[in-house]
Amino acid sequence: MTHSSTAAPPRTAAGPTRIDFFFDPACPFAWITSRWLLEVERLRPLDLRFRVMSLHLHNTGNDLPDWYRDLVDRSIGPVRVAAAAAEAHGDGVLRDLYTAFGTRIHDHGVKDFDTVVTESLAELGLPAGLSAAAHDPAYDDAVRRSHTAGAEPETGGYVGTPTLHLDGTVWFGPVLRAVPCGAEAAELFDSFRVLARHPDLFELKRTRTGALRFDRPGGGSGR
Repeated sequence: MTHSSTAAPPRTAAGPTRIDFFFDPACPFAWITSRWLLEVERLRPLDLRFRVMSLHLHNTGNDLPDWYRDLVDRSIGPVRVAAAAAEAHGDGVLRDLYTAFGTRIHDHGVKDFDTVVTESLAELGLPAGLSAAAHDPAYDDAVRRSHTAGAEPETGGYVGTPTLHLDGTVWFGPVLRAVPCGAEAAELFDSFRVLARHPDLFELKRTRTGALRFDRPGGGSGR
C-alpha cells in the first residue's frame, strides 16, 4: 500500500481536532478503535485525550448472559486503577496505561485482570500501590465522574463503548473489527468527521461479520 496521500493537511487557525476517547480496558471494540485513532494521529492534527468509562456502570441493572456479567463485574478493577492513576498523576497517564492494559488483555489474552494491573504498573514505573484501587470502592466516585462526562449532554444517556466526543458531538464507535492503517485510517477518519457534523444523522449500522483482529500497523504498541 502506498502512503502518498497520507500527509497531514496544513493546520488551520482552529488548531488540531479535539477528540475525547472514553474507554473501558476490557472492551475489545474500544481497543481496536483506540489503535485506529493513534494511527490517525500520525496523519492528522489531533488533540487526542483518553478518558475512562465503565462497562460495569453502563450495565447496572441490565440482564446479561453469565459470561458477560462476569466480564463486566471484573472490568471495574482496571477502570478503578486507571481512575486512581489519573487522580495521582494526571489524565495524561491514561494513554500509556491503557496501552499496557490493552496489550495484555486483548493482544496477549491475559484473563487475570489483577495480573494485568500489576504488570502494567511495573512496565510504566507507576507506584505498585495503585493496584489496591482495583478492589477499593472508594474510587468509584472518580470512575462515575469520568463515566458521566462521557454521556450525551442533552440526554445524559450512553449508547455504548467506545464513546467518542468529536466536534462537539457524542458518538458510539466507530466499531471496527480490525485496525485500519495508513491512508485507509485517515480516509475513514475524514469520512467519519463529515458524518459526525451532519445535524440529522444519529445512527448508521450494519450486521457484524468476521473475527476481530487486534494486530496493529507496524506491529508496534501504538503509543
